Amino acid sequence: MCDTIVVVRPDGVLFAKNSDRDPNEAQIPEWHPAADHGEGATVQTTRLEIPQVAHTHATLLSRPFWMWGAEIGANEHGVAIGNEAVFTDQPYADEGLTGMDMIRLALERAASAEDAVAVIVDLLERYGQGGGAGYEHPEFTYHNSFIVADPTDAWVLETAGSLWATEQVTSGVRTISNGLTIPGFADDHREPLRVKTKVSACDIRTRLTAGSASGATGPGDLMATLRSHGPDRWPRYKVLNGTLSIPCMHGGGVAASSSSVAGWISDLSSGTHWITGTSAQCLALFKPVRVDEPVDIGPIPDGHDDGASLWWRHERMARTVMRDPDRLANLFLDERDAVEARWLSEPPTGQSAFDEGSALLDRWARAVAEAAGDEDVRPLWARSYWKKRDRTARLGA
Repeated sequence: MCDTIVVVRPDGVLFAKNSDRDPNEAQIPEWHPAADHGEGATVQTTRLEIPQVAHTHATLLSRPFWMWGAEIGANEHGVAIGNEAVFTDQPYADEGLTGMDMIRLALERAASAEDAVAVIVDLLERYGQGGGAGYEHPEFTYHNSFIVADPTDAWVLETAGSLWATEQVTSGVRTISNGLTIPGFADDHREPLRVKTKVSACDIRTRLTAGSASGATGPGDLMATLRSHGPDRWPRYKVLNGTLSIPCMHGGGVAASSSSVAGWISDLSSGTHWITGTSAQCLALFKPVRVDEPVDIGPIPDGHDDGASLWWRHERMARTVMRDPDRLANLFLDERDAVEARWLSEPPTGQSAFDEGSALLDRWARAVAEAAGDEDVRPLWARSYWKKRDRTARLGA
């Protein structure tokens, strides 16, 4: 479950997304250069092998470690795309492109937001969408909606099986979540019983993100939106769906659950993208990066604690903090905010930001570990949820 936001202003376009997936599903920031491809070349997506195009653009992606496609991404032409799982009245296919595959393919093949929409529609009609897209539950299948933006333009594209609709965003804030929203199309094709849509709490989150982002003038404002726990300082855990009703998710549901495993904000006018490269945006550090300046992020994470990658080092600290966030987060958040304010004023290179952020994380994690006790203020069902995920991830082993 995710939230994607675009803000269209007279002086430029801002884009943002929280990627909310299974809590052990590490996500990898990665850079791919532009490339030329010979006649007859193919590309292997998550499940389908399809014909390659003659030229692919340089991209920066945020990719779940086990799939080919990307949850969020941007290319050298300033196109940025994020997708959402949506539940509709159309059949779900066992095979096809995933929404994440379509994001990556569109970024590689399109030089504008409008062209990227056309690429996704063409892919949908040629190959269909389908197949499981979950990590904990590989059979979990859904349809997709997208926000597609560039420095001067933005679009919402929503799908239901092979059907689709578009809406151009000409000004102001537009947000999407886990339910269809385009008038007419949504009325016709939202799932008949609305069960999954209701459990996902997408309408609640759409109102929260739209309200929070309504006055956004720069990336710093959208950082606050992606970090939001709604009306509360820290999340409230519901038995059925955990923290699905807030943008910055922390798992904890018995029937349905997601965690915010990556955060991304794009200032498309400047070409600077602010990414966490980690989970838990409320505790994470947004770092400035560019498509044309690759960064060495260190060891590449997977679904198990490796003790070395940035994603899992931060994850260990975040899971400790969330046992008692009022006390433990205060050990470092003031410094985190000061660092981000300095970077927003004068962005460093991506490599410098990641290097400084890595050193800060080590220091903050030590402080948290020294201060943490056995207390866990979360309700019993949330504690049980996280103990199971910690065991599966071999956390600290």
